[in-house]
Amino acid sequence: MTRRLRAEVWIVLGLSLGQSAVYAVVSLIRKLSQGPLRDSTATLNQSRDEVPWLDLTYQLLSIGFALVPVALVLYLLSLDEAPPVLKRLGLDGSRPLRDTLAGAGLAAVIGIPGLGLYFAGRELGITAEIVTSPEKLYWWSVLVLILSAIQNAVLEEVIVVGYLMTRLKQFGWGLPAAIAASAVLRGSYHLYQGFGPFLGNAVMGVVFAWWFHRTGRVMPLVIAHTILDVVAFVGYALWADQLGLR
Repeated sequence: MTRRLRAEVWIVLGLSLGQSAVYAVVSLIRKLSQGPLRDSTATLNQSRDEVPWLDLTYQLLSIGFALVPVALVLYLLSLDEAPPVLKRLGLDGSRPLRDTLAGAGLAAVIGIPGLGLYFAGRELGITAEIVTSPEKLYWWSVLVLILSAIQNAVLEEVIVVGYLMTRLKQFGWGLPAAIAASAVLRGSYHLYQGFGPFLGNAVMGVVFAWWFHRTGRVMPLVIAHTILDVVAFVGYALWADQLGLR
């Protein structure tokens, strides 16, 4: 059973965020080979076509297909002899107010220091300039950015925290090792943004993995992550010019 589950974890990560981590490392090496990180740019949510309706179509398809690994891990976890998978991961809607308040609190705890870490990383030259929205915006752009934020939150928190922590516990890993593995994975697929975001996201990974261990609930983490990304994506789209960020 353990051998099968180990193979399962590698396959899941190879299809999702483990694959992203490998590409992030290659992207970082490329940036370093071209010059200082402070002179490079990491662009999120890029336009995918010059034709607006095709751009929207590609964006929505990308968001939808990115969530397929989430469906996969929920299905795989549902095969265990355990409580229903959504309840097991704390993804059910049984505590909407408490989950929302906890998510908002976590977003504040992570987001405010994270913003400071980003600007510090830019000053130190270890962080690329991060562009979180396309330069050309349409009437639907904000909605797509919000959907992208939700997709990132669900994908990362379900796989990197809920699924991975559950499987590592089944492998007999101790809590510090499981938290470290989850945190390093989270940091690694942000390496294309530089060393600063790697560190910031690894710290976020420690906090989120510890939260899941203590509460057994992923929903507050999804809410917190969604808030952070909505602020970053939509805020940049609406106010980057006024703040002199582009």
